[in-house]
Amino acid sequence: MAASRSRPTSRIGGVTSYGGGEMSTFDDPTLLEIARQHGKSVAQAMLRWHLQEGRSAIPKSTKPVRIAENFDVFDFELASEQVAAIEALDTGVRGGPDPDCITLEAYGMEIPEA
Repeated sequence: MAASRSRPTSRIGGVTSYGGGEMSTFDDPTLLEIARQHGKSVAQAMLRWHLQEGRSAIPKSTKPVRIAENFDVFDFELASEQVAAIEALDTGVRGGPDPDCITLEAYGMEIPEA
């Protein structure tokens, strides 16, 4: 039996954090200001938003300092205006490739079945 989810998952940095012409999510002025107001990083502000809104968040880092930072999000809360400002950033545009376009031919490597 599949578990139902009331809220979708969402990416924090996703493809925008690896370059490719788009402005990185980590450079967004709204997120930078919200993070500054709390004395936190942009990633921490985004993680807090996910948690506060009941969304699933799976942060990823290989750097111990960032892994520790990802856990340090329980000592502040975003104001309703800040939550609304982050929600308003959603453009409705997909940030990565369409899953149907990820093929052996397009990427030159086998994509294992999940």
